[in-house]
Amino acid sequence: MKQPLNIFWFRRDLRLDDNRGFYEALKSDHHVLPIFIFDSEILESLPKDDARVTFIYNTLQTMRKTLQDEHNSSIAIYHGTPESVFKHLVDSYEITTVFTNHDYEPYAIKRDNEVGSFLEENGIAFKTYKDQVIFEKNEVVKDDGDPYRVYTPFMKTWKAAFKTIDLEIYYTNSYLDNLVKNTRLPNLELSDLGFKKSKQDIAPYDVTPTLIQEYEAKRNFPAKDATSRLGPHLRFGTVSIRKMVKKAIAEKNEVFWQELIWREFFMQILWHFPHTVTESFKPKYDNIQWRNNEVEFQAWCQGKTGYPLVDAGMRELNETGFMHNRVRMLVGSFLCKHLLIDWRWGEGYFAEKLHDYEMASNIGNWQWVAGSGVDAAPYFRIFNPTTQIEKFDKDLKYISKWVPEFQELTYPSKIVDHKEARERCLKVYKEAVS
Repeated sequence: MKQPLNIFWFRRDLRLDDNRGFYEALKSDHHVLPIFIFDSEILESLPKDDARVTFIYNTLQTMRKTLQDEHNSSIAIYHGTPESVFKHLVDSYEITTVFTNHDYEPYAIKRDNEVGSFLEENGIAFKTYKDQVIFEKNEVVKDDGDPYRVYTPFMKTWKAAFKTIDLEIYYTNSYLDNLVKNTRLPNLELSDLGFKKSKQDIAPYDVTPTLIQEYEAKRNFPAKDATSRLGPHLRFGTVSIRKMVKKAIAEKNEVFWQELIWREFFMQILWHFPHTVTESFKPKYDNIQWRNNEVEFQAWCQGKTGYPLVDAGMRELNETGFMHNRVRMLVGSFLCKHLLIDWRWGEGYFAEKLHDYEMASNIGNWQWVAGSGVDAAPYFRIFNPTTQIEKFDKDLKYISKWVPEFQELTYPSKIVDHKEARERCLKVYKEAVS
């Protein structure tokens, strides 16, 4: 007779400690089988050397080794649709409960509803927990229950709510002996997924006291290595948001803390307004007559617009999978305002290239630069890509690194005249929104 067990399903929470759902599973009344599913529906749309897939794979192998060496256990790794994997698991084990953590993206909500229905049909409980945010869904809303559409009041209410909670860290170490005792659980090679090792590496994060204390002074200058690189680690859950918030508070840095709150602002926007994945938050902005010139789009993608700071950002992205946040705003604005190319084209390109791609923040920020989203920049705010150099890279260190030929004859001429592009943009936007 099969022994009853519980399952913990790792997803965007690739760590063994301070993992809420994992903690709840380990404290349950049966041994726990940890699993991860490489979702074939997600993988099929990715480049076959995607750095994020390599990062997830390597992280899982490290976690497996820790559990094998220290706890006589492992993580079972599967490839397929979640529903097909759970059908296999139901046939193989006597499962009482499946534990996991909440995910808020539209695809994830649909997936979890389908898996939950399947498990219910088989008499299996499906329990999910809040883990990747401090506040979720309707936990920070206006007094009348409506979601916030502007960041600053959301941030103030978030901070007021934070003062009322005791932020618990979910230490799992004393419960890890409740794992299934099996060091030879199913594993996969990258090649089994149809992928190869990426040439790009996801950088380790830096949240040293020095970086946090200097964050406000240095964060706007792309030539300085002064950003935390936390993005991918929060995205895949290799760090705990609770520990990061505690660290920001301990270092008394409001700006760093507020960047973490921005992330939650965009996540609750996506949860409340899932149509923003494909539609403008402000519907009239979908009336914009985009030019969508394919040749100009490719020049933007390749960093060959003739505007050095724009080109530097795009080349950094293509080469490393990272782009400095200040430069992201400029290249996004340039695409939408100077070239009149639909923000969804840029959002899709970033989704493919950025190591820290997170749907909520990516869509939120792209709609911000296009003027079509919540708390958006007004459409008549159009960054001047030349004066931005004087403000943020006046020594040309960042540009020289990524566009070494910018003063040579081989460098492309400007794809568009700034003044003419600005006037064209104002005219097209005004016609759309008036």
